[in-house]
Amino acid sequence: MHGNIKHFTTGKNRLRNIVKVIPDFDKNRGGVLIKKNQQYLLIGSIIIIIAAFVVINSMSSPAADSEQGSEGLNSRASDELVVAVGTHGGEPEAGFDPITGWGNSREPLVQSTLFKRDSKANLINDLATDYTVSNDRLKWTVKIRSDVKFHDGMPLTAKDVAFTFNTAANAGGSIDLSVLEKATAVDDYTVEFKLNDPQSTFINKLVALGIVPEHAYNVETYGSNPVGSGPYKFVQWDKGQQVIFEANPDYYGQEPYFKKLTMLFMGSDSAFAAAKAGQVNLAEIPASYANQEVDGMKIISLDSIDARGISFPMNPNAGEKTENGYAIGNDVTSDPAIRKALNIGIDRQALIEGALNGQGKEEFTGVDKLPWGNKEAVFEDGDIEGAKKILSEGGWTDTDGDGIVEKNELKAEFTLLYPANAQERQALAVSVSEEAKKLGINIKVEGKSWDEIYSLCYSTPNVWGYGSLDPTDIYLRYYSKSYDPSTQNNVIMYNNSAVDSYLRTAITSPDQETANKNWQLAAWDGTTGFSAKGDASWMWMATINYVYIMDEDLDIGAPKIQPHGADIFGSILEWKRA
Repeated sequence: MHGNIKHFTTGKNRLRNIVKVIPDFDKNRGGVLIKKNQQYLLIGSIIIIIAAFVVINSMSSPAADSEQGSEGLNSRASDELVVAVGTHGGEPEAGFDPITGWGNSREPLVQSTLFKRDSKANLINDLATDYTVSNDRLKWTVKIRSDVKFHDGMPLTAKDVAFTFNTAANAGGSIDLSVLEKATAVDDYTVEFKLNDPQSTFINKLVALGIVPEHAYNVETYGSNPVGSGPYKFVQWDKGQQVIFEANPDYYGQEPYFKKLTMLFMGSDSAFAAAKAGQVNLAEIPASYANQEVDGMKIISLDSIDARGISFPMNPNAGEKTENGYAIGNDVTSDPAIRKALNIGIDRQALIEGALNGQGKEEFTGVDKLPWGNKEAVFEDGDIEGAKKILSEGGWTDTDGDGIVEKNELKAEFTLLYPANAQERQALAVSVSEEAKKLGINIKVEGKSWDEIYSLCYSTPNVWGYGSLDPTDIYLRYYSKSYDPSTQNNVIMYNNSAVDSYLRTAITSPDQETANKNWQLAAWDGTTGFSAKGDASWMWMATINYVYIMDEDLDIGAPKIQPHGADIFGSILEWKRA
């Protein structure tokens, strides 16, 4: 559809130019020439007009669209980009509002953040110029730039920063700000954050949240017409179709090469088709297309820290329910023999080669690639005989010969959920089910909506995705007191006092080396931990690669480390035509 509209507009502009060169063409009289002795021009003009309409019709026809897609794309200005990148969060339901989730953990485009990270994950300034932390680590003071304006011309001050963080904390959005007691503007360019817990990881919140203007913020309307101070200004949002951004001429940072950015909302299969047809300059595509060849375009695959793992409810089913009335516990996954057998019996590389078309890396703890990952927690997988031995020693045997082991008449079988619209999670779930049969475990896979998953995940395993440069994720996933059914923190209700102690030491330590050491010990200290060598609370499978097709001459600079959901625009200020 976008291709036809584009070609018709191009043809209409050509017609308008043709009309301009016809002497004395009178639009109000239907094209009749009124100067005497110029009748001979009328016939020529009519012929030209008819020819122009023929061109328009041919260009706007489906056949011409597919044949001339590349020509249409090439006619676009070289400093304009049309992209189809679902991994940038897709189309946000609440619009482009950081407080409700837009841009969290990735480049928000429209808004600025206090800090950013470079391609090597080093902390760098954005709005901030400096920060200090009090001795008790409960007060953080941040200085900000004095030369920043919002897109509406109003200055950005510390009041806007404080307003943004207080509003986000009260909203309970996708960024966990429960540690923030209050943010206060000390003066126009100094903001103070008072915490209720000395968490050194608070710095990561200052990276994640885009700043909104207090004078122009309304939770009901801001997302549809956002005002920020970032490198791009919001232009228009055609819901269900596209959003358009234009470069901010008053941006305080590096000037973007690309002056217009149109983001199309479409599935990855459709995005690949659009790229082949020459309708987009860059698109996220399924891993299954990673080896395709398209004239005039290149395909790149970016490693990520975005891990896929299966949560195992740790409690048996005792009839308990969450505060929301959701069932708690699973009699099969609460048995450590089941969890450990799956962890060592499943061949992760086989999952990657099959389900992910080779586009991924093995993952054992969910944070293997990060500084706080514990190499001692990594193990040799694909050990079917070892897995069967664990099951047998745990009392799981196949007494009726149906290929499925049982214990006290309880079959080793359970349902594995995955988000119905996530292709790679479905493929992983199916592959895990096939691998598990070799161990005598029957896994039934079911795709569900997120609303359904959130109501079932306390009793039913699910395929999740996590990947962040903020180790707070580990804390919220495994710290016993972080369990919260309103946020899906610690959905398996994991409880290990030794792990709790390591996690508390890690998150409150001002020394990064000490913090990392304790994050690692929480996974495995030689005796216990949340990893497969310890309690096997989750089964981590792989980190996925993000695959993109783009114009051959498009240079995207040094991409940042790709988190959960990717951050392809993280290096947008480096993008240019080669």
